[in-house]
Amino acid sequence: MDTWLIVLIVVVVVILLAVLALAMAKRNGAAKVRKREQAREHLQEAQVRSARADQQHALAEEQAARARREQAEAQERAARAEQEAREIRASAHEDRSAAEELRAKAEKLAPGLTADRHGAPDGAPHDTASQGRTAESGLPQHTEYPEGGSTRR
Repeated sequence: MDTWLIVLIVVVVVILLAVLALAMAKRNGAAKVRKREQAREHLQEAQVRSARADQQHALAEEQAARARREQAEAQERAARAEQEAREIRASAHEDRSAAEELRAKAEKLAPGLTADRHGAPDGAPHDTASQGRTAESGLPQHTEYPEGGSTRR
């Protein structure tokens, strides 16, 4: 009887070990399934984050391109404004030169007239309509200049 008892104990231990091995295998299988599910979740999250990163990168590139375009437009406007200012300065310079030439011609034609612009040098009223005309005829009077020449006005 002792042998049967030993055999029975050995069989029970073997059955217990087999059940324990099956339980462990099942447990390991469940752990693998959980790990696979967790890995899938990680992959999905990685895809979502990658797509978000791509979207943010594209947005950043678009903003940078917009900023570069706006900067180029501002530089173009500034260059145009500077060119217009140079043209205006050149026109003003030409006008000033023309005015100086006309003053010089006026001084050459009638010395002292340029000093007379704001009033007659002797304090007489400055009347351009009757200046240089005789009172009786309204015709220009004959004027003599110190250089020895005479002109008719």
